[in-house]
Amino acid sequence: MNLTGILSYFIFFLTFAGIYAVMALALNMQRGFAGLFNIGIAGFWAVGSYTTAILTTEPSANYLGGFNLPIIIGLLGAGLISAFLALLVGIPTLRLREDYLGITTIGIAEIIRLIFTNEAWLSYGVRGISGIPKPLRDFAGKYYNIVFLIIVLTVIAVFYYLSEKGIHSPWGRVLRAIREDEEVAKAAGKNVFRYRMEALVFGAFMMGVGGALYAHFTGFVSPEAFKPMQTTFIVWIMLIIGGSGNNFGVLIGSLITWGIWTGTEFITGMLPAAYTTQAATLRVILIGVFLEIVLLNMPDGLFPEKKYNKN
Repeated sequence: MNLTGILSYFIFFLTFAGIYAVMALALNMQRGFAGLFNIGIAGFWAVGSYTTAILTTEPSANYLGGFNLPIIIGLLGAGLISAFLALLVGIPTLRLREDYLGITTIGIAEIIRLIFTNEAWLSYGVRGISGIPKPLRDFAGKYYNIVFLIIVLTVIAVFYYLSEKGIHSPWGRVLRAIREDEEVAKAAGKNVFRYRMEALVFGAFMMGVGGALYAHFTGFVSPEAFKPMQTTFIVWIMLIIGGSGNNFGVLIGSLITWGIWTGTEFITGMLPAAYTTQAATLRVILIGVFLEIVLLNMPDGLFPEKKYNKN
């Protein structure tokens, strides 16, 4: 592989890692700071991807929409619809124990995937939606992948800044207080339900935007892309490895985990043809081994949560 090929692969690698980093930042807002147990990331990811696909593609008789709207509208719409879904999920669950939220979100995620699989009028079923526009494609030309990487990094920077500002504010201190001891927060007069809902909705908005970025980068979405292993669980691994409650750690965890995930593809690719069907399982095992090594030596992840002062 020549230098140009290596550079192209590196840009492609960073773009996908960046999209996953958006998801991991969102999960960190929900789990790392608010203590919310969301294991339905795939659902919010799928809603964001399909929303922008429906809003921004050319009109089609095969699926709902095709409104040919600007891509920025698709990104905002993806975030808002995902946030609205989180609101609907949170209303009946956030007053209960956190495991109810986990059960609900993973159930909702699977329901969403099955809806997109079976309701062809909405999503064209298993055929998926293709022709999703790529932002600034005509302007960027052969440098499109670099331009898209810049877009992804810009989104990460915005969400990172907002998350850091929020968690350093009185709002963030209340979130951490609720995470550590809900009863003490209630005794101090804090509306625990409202704070949890805000964290859940904000995180879901970020996930929706991340899903939209994925759709515009690949140019195609189908239900097969939103299975739990490739979406929900790998994002959780990124959070755990990087360090729950530390935004910078989450970014590093995303980069490392995605590097291992793509690296294992090269390793399994060298297996004899007879073991091809076992390759996917071997990749999961290798990720699991690395996670165990990190947890045994650094239980709080590579970058433990910072101790924030009151100033």
